[in-house]
Amino acid sequence: MRLKDNIALVTGGTQGIGRAVAERLGAEGATVVVIASRDLGRAAAVVGRIKEEGGRADAEVGDVTDRESVRSLVQRVVARHGRVDVLVNCAGVFLPTPAGERADDSVDRTIATNLVGTFTMIDAVVPSMKARRAGRIINIASVAAFMGIGGYSIYCATKAAIMMMTRALACELAPHGIRINAIAPGNTKTPMNEAIRTDAAYSSMLQAMAARTPSGRTYSTPEEMAGMVAFLASEEARPMHGTTVLMDEGFSAGM
Repeated sequence: MRLKDNIALVTGGTQGIGRAVAERLGAEGATVVVIASRDLGRAAAVVGRIKEEGGRADAEVGDVTDRESVRSLVQRVVARHGRVDVLVNCAGVFLPTPAGERADDSVDRTIATNLVGTFTMIDAVVPSMKARRAGRIINIASVAAFMGIGGYSIYCATKAAIMMMTRALACELAPHGIRINAIAPGNTKTPMNEAIRTDAAYSSMLQAMAARTPSGRTYSTPEEMAGMVAFLASEEARPMHGTTVLMDEGFSAGM
């Protein structure tokens, strides 16, 4: 119960790492605001699971690519709960953007969601955190911030940018009592990569990934990522500012 009586917002909280984070923060005592991009029902389903386990949670909708939607969301949460103690930016997309193939829509959506959306959420919660001189923000980067993935250059760029943005914002926000850090998951078992894990067409890719994973675990679990988020949101991580914790089973360490 490290987060007892905290109010925590989790974007992208309806599936994958975001869902695991929402459920873990609820188990740690936080009142969790589970944010879906469009479908309130999906957020409500996660809220239901948190409540079944004895936690407290609300469902909300907020499109991180829409500044007015984000501002309205944060205003509603502050009006209802009085404050935001923890923000976890899990909303993100993983779209191919091969050069020379006119991937304009995918480029724009990746930047708008992963990078601009992360900053927009931070921008919206920081004023109330500054006023209270307290707050914790956790961003989701990726192993792709540390190594290139062919065909996904824009995804890699946005995740590297999140890592550097986290460092720069730590310099800016730490004097106001706000801690900001990030985690960089490696291959993690989520709906986003189900095809790679189960479709025979991707078997050679899966074998290559397994061959370069020193731990022998090609995929970590969302719950393991959520455990680190809970730690970063807790007072146990009080000295940490601007850090990105790499959790990739050794995938990027080398061969």
